[in-house]
Amino acid sequence: MNIAQRGSALPPSEPARPRGLLARLHLDLPLLTALLLLSGFGLLVLYSASGGNLGLFKRQVLHYALAFIVMVVVARIHPRTLYRWSPHLYAVTLAALALVLITGTVSKGAQRWLDLGVIRVQPSELAKLTTPMMVAWYLARQKLPPGWRALLVSLALIALPAVLIVREPDLGTAILVATSGLIVLFLAGVSWRLIVGLLITLAAAAPLAWHFLLKDYQRQRVLTFLNPENDPLGAGYHIIQSMIAIGSGGVYGKGWLNGTQSQLAFLPERHTDFIFAVIGEEFGLVGAAALLGLYAFIVLRGLYIAIQAQDSYSRLLAGAVTLVFFVYLFVNTGMVSGLLPVVGVPLPLVSYGGTSLLTLMTGFGILMSIHTHRKLLPQ
Repeated sequence: MNIAQRGSALPPSEPARPRGLLARLHLDLPLLTALLLLSGFGLLVLYSASGGNLGLFKRQVLHYALAFIVMVVVARIHPRTLYRWSPHLYAVTLAALALVLITGTVSKGAQRWLDLGVIRVQPSELAKLTTPMMVAWYLARQKLPPGWRALLVSLALIALPAVLIVREPDLGTAILVATSGLIVLFLAGVSWRLIVGLLITLAAAAPLAWHFLLKDYQRQRVLTFLNPENDPLGAGYHIIQSMIAIGSGGVYGKGWLNGTQSQLAFLPERHTDFIFAVIGEEFGLVGAAALLGLYAFIVLRGLYIAIQAQDSYSRLLAGAVTLVFFVYLFVNTGMVSGLLPVVGVPLPLVSYGGTSLLTLMTGFGILMSIHTHRKLLPQ
C-alpha cells in the first residue's frame, strides 16, 4: 500500500485558511493541553516525593523541556517520511541492541547502555517505537487482516529485538517491546481464534519459562507478588510499604508534602517506579482518580486520532503508540497497588527520568504528526 496516494487535496475553489501557531507547528491542542497538565502535576508530585530536592527537580524540568522540544520536532515530520524511515530505524535499532551485548556499559548487573562519550543511550527504549513502526510498515503493505505468512513474518520482526533485550538482561522492557508489536497485529485484525491459540500456547509454555528462562530474581518477584508478607523486610518490603502509603491516604489524602511514608523514606523508589503511591497518600482517592481521568483523556484522544487516520500505516501506528502508553499506566499502577508483580516500569510522564520521557513524547509527536498532516477531504 502506498500511503502517499491516500487522501485528496482541498478543492481548488476553497480559499486557503489562515493557520495559527499550533497548526504551523503541527500540534494538537487537546492532546497538548492534557500533556502539559500531566507534566505540571508530575513536577508537583516529584518535588514532594524527592523531599524537596531542588537539584532533582531542576533536572526533571530540563528533561521535560527537551522531551517537549523533541515532540514538536517529530510532529513536523510527515507520516509519509516516517513510513519510509521505518525499516531503516528498525535496522539501526537491531544493530544498536547487538552492539550493546558486545560493548555495552554494565550498570546494576545489566548491560543496557551504549556510551557515546557525550551521552549514554539505551537502545531498548528506541525499540519501543521502532518495533511497532516496522510491524505497521510491513502490515500496511499486506492484505488485511493478515494471513499466516504475514503473521509469522510480523512475529519474527517482534521477536528479534525482544530476544536481544532479554539477553541484556531486561525482561520487563522486552515484554513491553513485544507488546508494542503485538498490539499492531491485534489492530490489524488478527482473528480471535489465533489470539486465543497464542494465549493457550503461552500458558502451556509458562512452566518451561519458569524453570529455564527466568532468573532467580525474576522468579522471586513472582513469588513476592503472590505473597509479599512472606518476606516483609526483604523482597516484599517495596509492595507492602506501597500499599500502606496508598491505603493511608484515604479519600482526600494527607496533603501535599505531608505524606509520612514518602517524607520519612519508608517508601523505596518513591520518585521513580513507586511515585503513584506518593500520589495516593498525599492526594487520596480523589487525587488518584483525577489523575487516572487525565490519563483516560489522553488515551481516548490517541484512539480518536488513530480512528481518524487516513491510511493503514498511520492507523496501526497511532493505535499502537496509544495502547502502549496505556500498558505503561496499567503495569505501573498495577504493580504499585499489588495487582501485578513488581517490574521496572515508571508511571508515564510523572516518574523521574529522562530516557522513558523522551520515548513517550516522541510517540506523542508521532500521534500529532498523523493527526495534523491529514488531508481535508471534500464534502
